Amino acid sequence: MNFSVLLLLLVTLVWGTTFPLLKSASSSLSGVEISAIRFVIAAVCMLPFVFKARRETWRDGALLGALALTSYVAQAYGLEHISSNRSAFLTSLNVLMVPFIGLLFGGRLSLLMVGAATVACSGIGLMSWEGGGNLLGDSATLLCALAYALYTIMLSQRAGRHDARQLAATQIILMALFASLWVLGSGISGGGAALASLPDRLMPHIGTLIYLGLVATAGMLMLQAYAQRNVSADKAAVIYALEPVFAALFGWLLLSESLTVQAGIGGAMVVVAVIISELKPAEPKPAS
Repeated sequence: MNFSVLLLLLVTLVWGTTFPLLKSASSSLSGVEISAIRFVIAAVCMLPFVFKARRETWRDGALLGALALTSYVAQAYGLEHISSNRSAFLTSLNVLMVPFIGLLFGGRLSLLMVGAATVACSGIGLMSWEGGGNLLGDSATLLCALAYALYTIMLSQRAGRHDARQLAATQIILMALFASLWVLGSGISGGGAALASLPDRLMPHIGTLIYLGLVATAGMLMLQAYAQRNVSADKAAVIYALEPVFAALFGWLLLSESLTVQAGIGGAMVVVAVIISELKPAEPKPAS
């Protein structure tokens, strides 16, 4: 297992810690407000790196930031109509989307990686699948999965062209800008009461928001941009499938949430999928 894969495992582990924190913060703040605040904090942290960014870095950062923000917004909208468990499963379908969409960008279809992606999706399905479908919610969440699949592919293709800090910084600046405009527009259309009460509502969660902004957003996007220089998009997607596994584990440890046998089996399947993704296909024997 190479160093870049270990970095992506760390990224996924940190993402898993955010779920119980987000659940706590959502008692006072909306999902959009949390996203905007964490992006603004991350943007302030990464601001020194944008001044030396080349035009090409801004271009690729804008593309990646737009895809990531689309994924966040679509998921937030979908969660207004479907459960978080169903959202987790539908979002995980990006793992299967990546190898097939990659064909359109000149990639090769590896049966090993398709098999690993299938095992990973099945494991997440076992962990989180439940009924309660909704056309709008399901459609928005599938759009989230598609946008993140494209993000993963584009990041693997373009990360090697840029300094990881500058690429992460340009993404975050754009995401902070548009998320802030979204909150501002929502607050104005709602009469301004939400904006007026925002400082009081965010103060109890300031530590959580700083962690989300500095560590889970700025730090992890920078590690992602560095690590995916050396990791294919389809392998990265399988590794990211560990996110709901880590989320369930930290929910169990920090929030005393139940962890069923079914969820445990599903989580084990995702771990097996990651191990499969690390296997190297057998080399064909030379003709005698």
